[in-house]
Amino acid sequence: MYNSKRLNKVTGTMGEDMACNYLESKGYKILERNYKNRIGEIDVICLYKGVFVFVEVKYRHDNTFGMPREAVNKNKQYKIRQMALMYLKIKHQLDSHCRFDVIEILGDKITHLENCF
Repeated sequence: MYNSKRLNKVTGTMGEDMACNYLESKGYKILERNYKNRIGEIDVICLYKGVFVFVEVKYRHDNTFGMPREAVNKNKQYKIRQMALMYLKIKHQLDSHCRFDVIEILGDKITHLENCF
């Protein structure tokens, strides 16, 4: 019997590792992984050319249940924005520029959707 929660955690970590390796190869500096606050979690927070980038990583083996990016719905976007605001406030960076990206991983193909919400 397999534990689906554990499998999802392993799969999620693998996807985040792939995303972080990709981002670092493009010159992004990873500041946080799995940043949590009372609202939820942001997968990756990084800095790129002076801009804070809040990244949601979505990994799927295939598109049987739709494209990974489709899981980043309006509710999820709202929560990420609220968490980002709290992060910037705590870090005393409210005047900083920021953007919200999604990294979609389908199998082994990475698609980086920049400034997408």
